[in-house]
Amino acid sequence: STMAVSIVNGLAAEACLLIFTLICQHSNANNIAAAASTAEAPNRRFEYKYSFKGPHLSQADGSIPFWVHSGNAIPSADQVRITPSLRSQKGSVWTKSTVNFDNWEAEVTFRVSGRGRMGADGLAIWFTTAQGLDGPVYGAADNWNGIGIFFDSFDNDGKKNNPAVLVVGNNGKLVYDHPNDGTTQALGTCLRDFRNKPYPVRAKITYYKRTLTVLINNGFTPDKDDYEFCTKVDNMVIPQEGYFGISAATGGLADDHDVLSFLTFRLSEPGQELPPPEAEMPKQDKDKYQEEFENFQQDLDKKKEDYQKEHPDVQGQPIEDMYESVNDREIRQVFEGQNRIHLEIKQLHHQLAVILDEQRRYVSVATDEISKRQGESGGQVGQAPSQEMGAVVATQQEVLRNLNELRNSFYESLKQIGASQHQGNAVGMGTYETVQHFNDIKEHLHVVKKNIEHLITRTGNPSEKQVMNCPDPPPMPSCLGTTHFLVFVVIQSVLFFSYIMYKSQQEAAAKKFF
Repeated sequence: STMAVSIVNGLAAEACLLIFTLICQHSNANNIAAAASTAEAPNRRFEYKYSFKGPHLSQADGSIPFWVHSGNAIPSADQVRITPSLRSQKGSVWTKSTVNFDNWEAEVTFRVSGRGRMGADGLAIWFTTAQGLDGPVYGAADNWNGIGIFFDSFDNDGKKNNPAVLVVGNNGKLVYDHPNDGTTQALGTCLRDFRNKPYPVRAKITYYKRTLTVLINNGFTPDKDDYEFCTKVDNMVIPQEGYFGISAATGGLADDHDVLSFLTFRLSEPGQELPPPEAEMPKQDKDKYQEEFENFQQDLDKKKEDYQKEHPDVQGQPIEDMYESVNDREIRQVFEGQNRIHLEIKQLHHQLAVILDEQRRYVSVATDEISKRQGESGGQVGQAPSQEMGAVVATQQEVLRNLNELRNSFYESLKQIGASQHQGNAVGMGTYETVQHFNDIKEHLHVVKKNIEHLITRTGNPSEKQVMNCPDPPPMPSCLGTTHFLVFVVIQSVLFFSYIMYKSQQEAAAKKFF
């Protein structure tokens, strides 16, 4: 029993020690997380002279502004194909001027795609003291002085540790270890499969306070900020000035290596103000650009004087007032569109008036015909024709009623357009009210369309049912037969509906500038 008590006491002591250790570790982790959260992020400033991206990446001559490309690199409007998927290809792009930032960040977006399960050789991102335009290390020169971040896709050493991302530094004397995939020289590495991803792969390389950090977005999601930690190298010393570059190469296997963007940011500590960009420009370049600006200004003043001499009627008037401003052009386009719509609706209103007159004339003719038939025939013999003609008259009266509704709708649209134009002339832009008026007009036109469809349906069906249910009328001399009259009404209604649809399409095309 004494032994059992001692064992229980020992276990209790160990459990208390374990709990105390866990509590201490948890408190330390919380302190580290709090310190990391309170650390202020560095200031970032975009540097366009060391960056490129689409959609207007290359110029008309195929060059990239502020960059130079070599080998098999092919710039296009939205990307740079460093190497195509052909065997034994090399290519690279490099900045034309050196970078002299103490701290920087580079965000590179690229695609590596190929048909096979394996690819070769890979892609590299460089910061070196010289442009390695050609060489055996992923298409760039060996014995570089600086840093290289390698995306190696081929397993040379057969250890099945590829695709991989490696960070390799060099002082200009080191020869890259190709047979071992650079693993013996790597300062940091991580295994990441960057080939044939649904979305572009992104790499964020940060050099801040002598610490190099590499984050990778694997391209599984469209989220641009979905980065994962890859590797980190502390106490790393790199040259104060250097060139940014990207290179790629293929071997017996081949992949397409496409770079979509390379964005460079200068980093500074919180509270430290960066000098303005013009202060960093060399004095020689600043004097050159100032001289070009003064020459251009003198030529512009001379051309203004010549124009004033050739056009004495505009002397004393500022030339800037002769050109249309952006707001004036927008207002003019709005009123031109309103005028076109106003004219179209006026034409439709006129066409409806003509159709109403024709329908009234048809109703009067049908009414006269009914009265004649009732006077000439009586009893059961004339009952069926009188019922048929009554149905025709009822149908025509409904046609008149629907057409009157259409005419009223068009009249309301005309009034609304006139009110919007008057309000636009009085107020100026009136964008909200103008858009609201056009929405009301659009609703009225939809009502017109529905009424026309209803009109065609009611015009065709009831009369056919009456003809099917009633016996054939006796032959009588008539200037206008019932069948011909119904066919004429249906054809005329279909043509009118087609005309309305055509004008609605024209109106929609005219309102695209809204």
